[in-house]
Amino acid sequence: MSERFDNIPEMALDWHRAGKGAVLATVVQTWGSAPRPVGSQLAVSGDGEIQGSVSGGCVEGAVIVEALEAVEDGESRLLTFGVSDDEAFAVGLACGGTIRVLVEPVGKAIPEDMLAELVDKRAARAPVAYVVNVGSWTRRLAGRADFADRFRGDRSGFEEDEETFVAIHNPPLRMVVVGAVHIAQALVPMARLAGYDPLIIDPRGAFAQDHRFPGEDIREDYPDEVLPEVGLDARTAVVTLSHDPKIDDPAIEAALASECFYLGCLGSTRTHAKRVDRLKERGYTEKQIARIHAPVGLDIGSKSPAEIAISVMAQVTQALRQG
Repeated sequence: MSERFDNIPEMALDWHRAGKGAVLATVVQTWGSAPRPVGSQLAVSGDGEIQGSVSGGCVEGAVIVEALEAVEDGESRLLTFGVSDDEAFAVGLACGGTIRVLVEPVGKAIPEDMLAELVDKRAARAPVAYVVNVGSWTRRLAGRADFADRFRGDRSGFEEDEETFVAIHNPPLRMVVVGAVHIAQALVPMARLAGYDPLIIDPRGAFAQDHRFPGEDIREDYPDEVLPEVGLDARTAVVTLSHDPKIDDPAIEAALASECFYLGCLGSTRTHAKRVDRLKERGYTEKQIARIHAPVGLDIGSKSPAEIAISVMAQVTQALRQG
């Protein structure tokens, strides 16, 4: 998936059900420089409406032309676009390169019920892969167990047979920030820029104020009241910043019981040692406790709230991409 959780499959399904006809175009391979990664999608309706992007310039235009033809003939096709460095800028491939785009009409190629199931799984935050063989044109949906490495790395692409393309649809990234403190005010916009949907939890009304986090989801309650409803999964990072065990500890325990890919906790080494003692008293093992990043953030000498937020965001990114 891309920066934010897109609605491209959902839009294609809506257009198809409205009788307009719809096509999904997907970047399946790139060589050299390409402005959109493998897995990026463009939906095109039979009326010429578009949603999403596979490239830019005349590459995008050529894909749309092919998509409109696919609406008419119902045939899937693989398109290859290659440009030299001299021509690259004009067509959106900034430094030259080649891209392959898979164009599939909905209904005649992608079964409507399969696309509907994909859309339902995305809405339920269930990891799902769309698998298509470009030799036989067979299609199926698969789960995380079938392509564990691809889901872990959020990596769409061809299998070794060079015919089986796997499009990974991971749930959108989320960051749960416990403690609406000054660091959170810097961290939340950074997280959103990096593609996370933030959730801020703090039972203290003086901190959990809309004007401090404009437009964000703020819950004025304790984490153990909020997190069971929200759920923590493998696409979620949890950061505790309140420095109050009554607020932080319930979130830490919920995170340790979940598959969240990151758990970071504010506090000095001495504070963390006390935290470890409390967790051990509650029966948590050393292996479980070792999941906690504390003191939170990469050690870059941060001093100000904004610098600490930078170090936290860097460590979260490291856990996501290298964990």
